[in-house]
Amino acid sequence: MLAQPIRIMKFRSLCRLLSALSLCLLPMLSTAQDDMNPVNWSSTVESDSAGVYRLVFTANIQLPWHMYDLGPYEGGPNPTTFTFTENPAVELLGEMQQLSVPTRVFDPMFEMEIGYFSGQAQFARSVRLKNPDEGTTLHVNVEWMACDDQSCLPPSDQDFTLTIGKPQSAASASVTSTTSSSDPTSSSTMDAVGGGKSLWGLILEAVLWGLAALLTPCVFPMVPMTVSFFLKGSDNQARGRLMASLYGLFIVLLYTLPITLIILITKLVGGDSVTADIFNWLATHWLPNVIFFLVFMIFAASFFGAFEITMPSKLVNRSDRKADQGGIFGTFFMALTLVLVSFSCTGPIVGSVLIKSTSGEVWTPVITMLAFSIAFALPFTLFAFFPTLLKSLPKSGGWLNSVKVVLGFLELALGLKFLSVADQTYHWGLLDREIYLALWIVIFALLGFYLLGKIRFAHDSEPRPLSVTRLLLSIVVFAFVVYLIPGMWGAPLKGISGYLPPMHTQDFVYAPAYVSAPTAVTPTDEPEKPAKYSDFLSLPHGLKGFFDFDEALEYAQQIGKPLFVDYTGHGCVNCREMEARVWADPQVLGLLRDKFVVVALYSDDKKTLPESEWVTTDNGKVLKTLGKINAYLAHKRFGVNSQPYYMILNGSGKPLVPGRGYDLDVAGFVQFLETGLKNYEADPGK
Repeated sequence: MLAQPIRIMKFRSLCRLLSALSLCLLPMLSTAQDDMNPVNWSSTVESDSAGVYRLVFTANIQLPWHMYDLGPYEGGPNPTTFTFTENPAVELLGEMQQLSVPTRVFDPMFEMEIGYFSGQAQFARSVRLKNPDEGTTLHVNVEWMACDDQSCLPPSDQDFTLTIGKPQSAASASVTSTTSSSDPTSSSTMDAVGGGKSLWGLILEAVLWGLAALLTPCVFPMVPMTVSFFLKGSDNQARGRLMASLYGLFIVLLYTLPITLIILITKLVGGDSVTADIFNWLATHWLPNVIFFLVFMIFAASFFGAFEITMPSKLVNRSDRKADQGGIFGTFFMALTLVLVSFSCTGPIVGSVLIKSTSGEVWTPVITMLAFSIAFALPFTLFAFFPTLLKSLPKSGGWLNSVKVVLGFLELALGLKFLSVADQTYHWGLLDREIYLALWIVIFALLGFYLLGKIRFAHDSEPRPLSVTRLLLSIVVFAFVVYLIPGMWGAPLKGISGYLPPMHTQDFVYAPAYVSAPTAVTPTDEPEKPAKYSDFLSLPHGLKGFFDFDEALEYAQQIGKPLFVDYTGHGCVNCREMEARVWADPQVLGLLRDKFVVVALYSDDKKTLPESEWVTTDNGKVLKTLGKINAYLAHKRFGVNSQPYYMILNGSGKPLVPGRGYDLDVAGFVQFLETGLKNYEADPGK
């Protein structure tokens, strides 16, 4: 009932193909986030009646960006404004008109109803020439602010020089804004969701993210569990294929249906803001993480031969009579486990869709989430198909038990990640970095000895000559062990940084010169005092900084430096990878240390604060833990709920550059920091 070794080669080829495909897609994803202004303007002059002309201004807005209408909004967002330079030859008639109908929603952040445009917006104003026989020019300045689901760009402006009363009906606009405009998207057939082209662009981006998510640290460990689960499937090949298909379908439904229900319920009850608290709970609370850890340990023990995971005899007999129902239930549970475990990596995408659903859009978030979930489920469906094909082939020996044992070692190692997440968020101090590494070194060393045949388990077949495949695999495993060993003395181990506890949890670290003496962040004219929460929180690479936004902003104002905001989390594997691969770069670390005030806002910390620091939300809910307070304030102030997310603010808390998320491009991050410094010089916000 076991497959021939050639099937393993096909399986490995499939893994290499998927990995190569995802790696090729990642650069494409990084180019999707650029610093270009997403609003492109054009203008026309239309002759209305004798001496009267209609000036029409058209804004093409790239999704998912939007801009606000004419307002005005006292104490609210920046409305779109038109300023006409005085010209004695021109008489302005009436006020600016909005030819496009804005979407109007109640914004809890500003506590007022606001209007915004997506896709396209048109404005018009009529003017009269005092001498219709003579033409003239009119200078107009338009200022606007573009926002997406996570942040807002600094206000931009554009100058128009319009020729009135001449044969030309329109004039070119000269851009004076510091942000360059992107190419306009054709909007002649714009529909309710922003036009077919823009929607297809969102779908393509969602598909690429879904495929690339396979390689993220919290998703990839589910691959061996998927394989091992379906290895125990039915001997019936047709039934196995059905279960694999249902597995993929369940993944899609578990991602899409909750989002759809949330959007519809939100729409029905009046559009109140929906947060991603439940996703944060699943990714960081001790209960689900400890459960996931125990599940991995139980699977590992089963693969080692300690016991077989079987249903009670009564349930087995019932399953014999209702096999279809039992198989579907198990497949659904496996899909649910995958979706829950993957939230710490896919949460930023899901969170962005949730925020978008509160902006008045209904179908676009559902469609993009459907595209993401289909692409995300496809590789796992293929992995599920392969073991079912293996089961239908003749038995070829005891190699399958070797596969199970190898999977057991992997489950043992990867399951530690979940315990580590709970350990970090609750500050238990159980799995410091060196303890975690010591366990991995022992686990993978034992795996290497097993591959060499030096260790045997109860269900292994008789010893056989060492095959070339086992030898090569053991070389790879022992090479990995050698790679891990320097980590016991503080080596960054960038290749697996997303899996490891942060560096500050390690007792002994050999610090390079550029982090050996970090600059203190307390004022020179005041006694040095520790920052709030620094007794249980710290920054990576020896950086000194803050963990409370208001305290950090006040200090940034005092010393005249921009504020670098790190919106992060203990359970955020992508945050750890950014710190190990990007922050550790000498140029990046030097800029953060010397040119910025750094504040880290942990969205998942479970520390209960004193009652005087509790925060009451707009709907009356009292937030008591540091993580919930940070998550609420980040969303309320900046519309941010994804992590990692980085912002650069001036002394008044105004964003100086568009925010930046997970992106391992070091040069791009340096440019992000340098642009923030340059813009701070022009607008320190004091």
